[in-house]
Amino acid sequence: MSELYNISVKDIELNSVDLSNYQGKTLLIVNVASKCGFTPQYKDLQSLYEKYRDQGLEVLGFPCNQFGAQEAGTNEEIQSFCDLTFNVSFKMFDKIEVNGSNASPLFKYLKHESPGILGTEAVKWNFTKFLVNKDGKVVKRFAPKDGESAIESELQKIL
Repeated sequence: MSELYNISVKDIELNSVDLSNYQGKTLLIVNVASKCGFTPQYKDLQSLYEKYRDQGLEVLGFPCNQFGAQEAGTNEEIQSFCDLTFNVSFKMFDKIEVNGSNASPLFKYLKHESPGILGTEAVKWNFTKFLVNKDGKVVKRFAPKDGESAIESELQKIL
């Protein structure tokens, strides 16, 4: 069993969620922000979710305020923004850190399993995306600029 499934996180309402609940699903895990140049990608993420959820895709959004303080709101404000602006129906989680000593165990795992350019593990900016197959293996890391078409071509290979 993948180490991923031993990790617990808190959803946006602060309920504990064991990632083992997602065993057998394809995951797209993203650090998101409401006031970023990439924020319109919420639309892409929602589109992918709607198109592929019946084939086992789950999109997991993790708000993060580490890049340019672009996610300063409360969980309630973030959820409201996502609902009203992008009609997000995929699962949103508690605000986390993705880098540094307080980085979420989930993102420590993702970064270790799929380093970035030149082997660096740090997340460079908002909307870095990790694609995880049904066995819990990280198969691809996408840069913040990578949109729906780049993700969809890789997603189709593993669904």
